[in-house]
Amino acid sequence: MLQIGDGAEILSVLFALALAGTRNAVLSAVLIAALYALLVLSRFPQVPASRSEQVLRGRKKVLSGGISVIAHRGGGHDAPENTIAAIREASANGATGVELDLEFTADGIPVLMHDETVDRTTNGSGLLKQLRFADLSKLDAAARHRLREKFHGEKIPTLQEAVEECISLQLTIYFDVKGHPDEAAAVLKGLYKTHPVLYNTSIVCSFESTVIYKMRQADPEVVTALTHRPWSISRLGDGTPRSSSPWKHHWSQALDVLQDWAIHHLLWRVCGVSAILVQKSFISPDYVQFWAKRGVEVVGWTINTAVEKQYYQDLLKINYITDSLKEDCEPHY
Repeated sequence: MLQIGDGAEILSVLFALALAGTRNAVLSAVLIAALYALLVLSRFPQVPASRSEQVLRGRKKVLSGGISVIAHRGGGHDAPENTIAAIREASANGATGVELDLEFTADGIPVLMHDETVDRTTNGSGLLKQLRFADLSKLDAAARHRLREKFHGEKIPTLQEAVEECISLQLTIYFDVKGHPDEAAAVLKGLYKTHPVLYNTSIVCSFESTVIYKMRQADPEVVTALTHRPWSISRLGDGTPRSSSPWKHHWSQALDVLQDWAIHHLLWRVCGVSAILVQKSFISPDYVQFWAKRGVEVVGWTINTAVEKQYYQDLLKINYITDSLKEDCEPHY
């Protein structure tokens, strides 16, 4: 099958074809038709709607209308993020499921970790890719949490440990894959074969379309989703420009536009995703309808205030991801 890279890579091909069209309209038309044919032949169909709905609506529904509430990083406000304690706390607080971040240690062990370093969440320091699991097991994952005294000594769990805990608590799992497409697809494929219940109780998500494509290649029966925050190439989560150079910033903005087009008109279809996880600032009733017409569900993140939660429950009527199931809090980006 055709290997699909990120949105900017695909769009660079389309841009080249458009330039060809300015010199030779017939050649341009032939090349575009050939590209379209390749994409059709290489794309993955969506999993049956009945099964994706089972995954997205979950076994436990905390809100009326079948809306599912997913604890972001396990519920990082209520307990140390991406830990067994967070998973248990989310379940006790009534979450339908948990969103968990998948990363790898230096010795290739899949663990729960959001950042590239352990500095922000633990009492350790250093790049995750340079630390072995034996090093991680000595760290306190609650060291920098607001409830550090309550959860003192909490460990960074392996992916296997977290999955087993979620299964025992009947929680839906949103696997947020941070990168490593080949490694992640292989590990997750093995987990699905070991725990077949995951086919109906989990979804693999990523900002990187390559990750999702590799996952569908490894196991086309897995429910998947693309994660998207418009302007993420040019700006950080809080809106701060990534580059101080005006030229680089404007170029990044152009790439943002191209990536946004690719996600909404190309990549979702190639990957055959069942859902799209979108940053809350860009979600509206019209946006939800845009995706509903394509058989794709919208999931909002990160929804943390009572007003926002009511809006998602009563008006939008879509699933959402939150840092806390108990109170208002500041969002993680």
